[in-house]
Amino acid sequence: MNHTILAKPSEQQLKWQDLEFGMFCHFGINTFCDQEWGEGTDSPELFNPTQFDALQWVRSAKLAGAAYFVLTAKHHDGFCLWPTETTDYSIKSSPWKNGQGDVVREVASACEQEGIRFGLYLSPWDRHEPCYPDKEAYDDFYAAQLTELLTQYGPLVELWFDGAGSHGREYDWRRIMGLVKQYQPDAMVFNMGAPTIRWVGNEDGVAPYPCWNTAESAKLSMYTQDMAAWLPETPAWVPAECDVPIRKDRWFWHPNDEHTLRSLDNLLDIYYRSVGHGCTLLLNLAPDNRGLLPEADVNRLIEFTGEIKRRFSNPISATDGEGDAVLLSFEAETDVNHVILMEDIAHGERIHSYVLEAEQQGQWIELVKGSAVGHKKIDQFETVRTKQLRLRVTASVDKALIRSFAGYNC
Repeated sequence: MNHTILAKPSEQQLKWQDLEFGMFCHFGINTFCDQEWGEGTDSPELFNPTQFDALQWVRSAKLAGAAYFVLTAKHHDGFCLWPTETTDYSIKSSPWKNGQGDVVREVASACEQEGIRFGLYLSPWDRHEPCYPDKEAYDDFYAAQLTELLTQYGPLVELWFDGAGSHGREYDWRRIMGLVKQYQPDAMVFNMGAPTIRWVGNEDGVAPYPCWNTAESAKLSMYTQDMAAWLPETPAWVPAECDVPIRKDRWFWHPNDEHTLRSLDNLLDIYYRSVGHGCTLLLNLAPDNRGLLPEADVNRLIEFTGEIKRRFSNPISATDGEGDAVLLSFEAETDVNHVILMEDIAHGERIHSYVLEAEQQGQWIELVKGSAVGHKKIDQFETVRTKQLRLRVTASVDKALIRSFAGYNC
């Protein structure tokens, strides 16, 4: 055991990591154009979700147990889902609600009503804005858009800065971070500037294992091997978020596209390799051109999270503890095939390797070896019948602190 100075999460990061599961919503002009990336040339006249219902989106998220909800306020095409003062390329110029609507406002209100935290995505890359090639002019433009979003829609849990399209471009991150700190100091910042959470590095929703909570950089986007240039004040503790669309490779809605809907087994695998690897899962559901989440997508979402609840809502037994060995005892011999471990990460990520064992006829049988535990580690193994399990910490920095050690028969 060695005593090094461990990185530790902020209070806001701790709360965010406990959220574990959020819902992403990609909605905008692309929804009406059967495309993923618009070029900023599509007419605002096309935007008209005649059955728009933000409550249906947010209630679906709540029913699924999502703790937060992130909306694309502006994607790469530059079309804004709120009546911004910065450009006419927004819902103000659309026929929806005679140009009087505000998608961001309605989603923020629905989240407040349903008790779900609200986050916003604001693409730095803007393919419509004429001043984009002029760095200083666009920095002013972007700061103005961000200020509107930071000041008009209540408390935000997360700001999602997408690096796509920004290869080689320097934005005024010091100014951007200053605005966030001024208006939304508790919001998580995703992957750019001085981030407090990082991108896991793929759009498959899965984290490598181990996926430590500390990092000095992360990939900028899917489209370059370049790493995001983080500001020097970026904390050492930057947990990863795994983003993935429920329809494979489709962030926005497309007609006649139900065949791309992920299977239950695929979603469960994603869960085990995101939340089960200590990360947070952000699952995208895309509203259709009516302004509603498609029934098939919502049904699959509820099926998925219902199965997670079935498996993990009721442990056979659970305990906590500290040090190199922690025992988990059952009232009687029982079948067990999953263990969920959680470290008390408020004091840093201390465990570097561990072994899980089951007692059989007075002998300890090895079930699983692992390295990182962090916020949460889900271990699955062949069903074993036992009266007790043992967690043996084989390498740690300072004393291991186990927040939870729980056994399941799924």
